[in-house]
Amino acid sequence: MDRSQKAESVASLNAVFNQVGVVVVTRNLGLSVAQSTALRTKMRDAGAAYKVAKNRLAKLAIADTNYEGIGDMLTGPTALATSVDPVAAAKAVVDFAKTTDKLEIVGGAMGAQVLNAEGIKALAAMPSLDQLRATLIGLVQAPATKIAQLTVAPAAKLARVFNAYAEKEAA
Repeated sequence: MDRSQKAESVASLNAVFNQVGVVVVTRNLGLSVAQSTALRTKMRDAGAAYKVAKNRLAKLAIADTNYEGIGDMLTGPTALATSVDPVAAAKAVVDFAKTTDKLEIVGGAMGAQVLNAEGIKALAAMPSLDQLRATLIGLVQAPATKIAQLTVAPAAKLARVFNAYAEKEAA
């Protein structure tokens, strides 16, 4: 990798760090190509990205971002999982780490807040942004639905009474 490619890689990583909501640092302990492909697929499906980057270049890229605190974690064979949704990357990595012992969660950060491995696992246990939105919409719609049911109920009762009188007179 020549100097221009390194500069391009640092700029690309820096742009990613300025856009994402969470960064999870993992240590690769001998993942096979098939396992690595499965992990990347799982990350993509979750709306996250998984990138192996040179530690030295990643340390340069995190300068002047919220993620400067993870610089100490970038030692050895590491990879970075990122996502805009603060839960997506953590959830995908933790789920995949349960299936193999060849992927170790080192830690990460959510904005300027540095998290250890247990913090990442706790973050993964939270509902995703989409799940929270769905819950909120359900809570907002519930009262409106009940009000609509209450306003329709008297009219329905009145219609049933008129129907009963009509059937009584027809018989």
